[in-house]
Parts: sequence; structure tokens; C-alpha cells
Amino acid sequence: MRGKTAGCRVNYGYPNTERLRLPLAPASCHLGSRPFMKSGHVPRLSSTTLYVFSNSVTVFTMSSSGPQRRFGMSVFSDASQARLTDILAVKILENPAVFICDIQEKFRNAIFEFDKVVLTATKLLRASSTLAIPVFVTTQNSAKLGDTVAELQPYLTSSPSNLNNSKIIIADKTRFSMWIPPISSHIPSSPQIEAVIVGIESHICVTQTALDLLSAGHKVYILADGVSSCNREEVPIALTRLREAGAVVTTSESWIYECMGDAVIPEFKGIVSLVKDTSGDTKKALQGLLGPVSKI
Repeated sequence: MRGKTAGCRVNYGYPNTERLRLPLAPASCHLGSRPFMKSGHVPRLSSTTLYVFSNSVTVFTMSSSGPQRRFGMSVFSDASQARLTDILAVKILENPAVFICDIQEKFRNAIFEFDKVVLTATKLLRASSTLAIPVFVTTQNSAKLGDTVAELQPYLTSSPSNLNNSKIIIADKTRFSMWIPPISSHIPSSPQIEAVIVGIESHICVTQTALDLLSAGHKVYILADGVSSCNREEVPIALTRLREAGAVVTTSESWIYECMGDAVIPEFKGIVSLVKDTSGDTKKALQGLLGPVSKI
């Protein structure tokens, strides 16, 4: 529901809130009700500003259309103020999870632009560590087809050297789908997760994993710059099928920013640094896997 107050757009209620880790004091601005409520007069707001009206607090953020009301509440006690800190930070995705599907050395020379898939998977693993997103990794019959490629191995341990904050589950399989008991047993049916899938092959293991996750009631994202097949022509067909089945086809950078949702979160600077650091790899992956003008 939306309305208008004092010349600015207002949002009543904001979904998918979670704990704010930033201190409130630096962003606070005690104005009283008079200056803001004057018709036609809206003070310039910082990215997140608290406006205090007597015993109430209203939170505004800037958007392209002007200041936007995100939350309002009465403040009478320390408990109320603690509740405010708990609900200010907003992330679009509440329960993201990363699925790395069968990126094994045996497939390197068989898969179209295999190295580009590895680049995107590496970026996703680094982002998962920064954002503390759980990671699920599979190999297909590793006794015959080998382990996950060496480039990803440093990000699949919890050693202090790589500062990995993610929960990582690794499983071998013979099924094509990643939705096997060693994986599914770690994922509750409710609340739903927002699973992002990278790996190979688009039309086989990636497709069957996505369909199983959708059937289990979860939301699924497929990264177009992170999946491939032996025959490149299989990829757009698989992505079209998965989109029609209910999956979201997007890119790694878009998904990572969707996981954050708001630049106020403390991990934002780390992600910006990662995006800058991997900008060249991102371009290579997009151009290699999607081509100059993609119809995906």
C-alpha cells in the first residue's frame, strides 16, 4: 500500500527485514515534526536517516523518486529501540544458498567455455564467504570423473587463511540432480530458500537440480554467466525451459546485489571490492557464455 505525505512517496510496511548491524546514532537526525511535515518541504536525506518525532521514529531512504518511508514506530523504551535496530536493514533474499554443480577437471576440455564457468563460480564462492551464504557442492561420480577443479578448492574449506564464513556441504553423486539426501537433509522445507545454481551441464544436471528444487517449493535462480554444456546450443534451450518452469535467469552480479538489497549492510564494502576485483573476469564470462548480443 502506498500513499503520499508532505510531497514524498510513502511505503507502509516493508517486507523481508532482518537485523541491522550498523549503529543508529550516526544516522539519527532529531528534527521534531514541524520542518518535515510542512507541505512541499522535504529536507535532503542521507541514504538512511532516522527522523524522530517526539516519541516516534520514522526511517527514510533515498530513491530515484525522492525520500521513501521505510518504517515507523513508537519509541517508549530501550526494548522498543532494540526492536527498531532489529528490523531496519532490508535484504531482498532472506535465505540464499549457492549450488555448485559438477565443476570437475574431467570436463574441462569438453564443456563450452568451461574456464568462464569457473570464473563465475569463483566469484560466487567469494561473495558467499563475505555474505555468510551456505554453499552446496557436488561432483558426479568422482571416482571416475575426478574432484572439483583446483581453482575452486581454496574456497571449499573453512581454514582461517581464506576467511570462509559460509557453511559448505560437499557431496558426490551418481544422480544427475544435486537434490540428493546429503544435500536436501541440510535444507528445511520451510522457509523456502533462494537457490542459485552454477555449473554443468545446463540441460542435464543443472536442469534436473533446478526442477527438483522448484518441486520442493524453493525459489531458483540460474546464472547465465555461470552455466554451460558440451554443445553451446543446448544452453539457451535449457534456460528457456527453466524460465518457463519458474526459475529466474539472471547474472552473477545481479544476484549478488539482490542478496544484499541495501548498501547500509556492513558487508557492502567487501562486495563492492569483490565486484571491482573481478570486473575483468565478469566481462570475460558474459562475453564468452552469452556472446555480444545474447537472446537468453
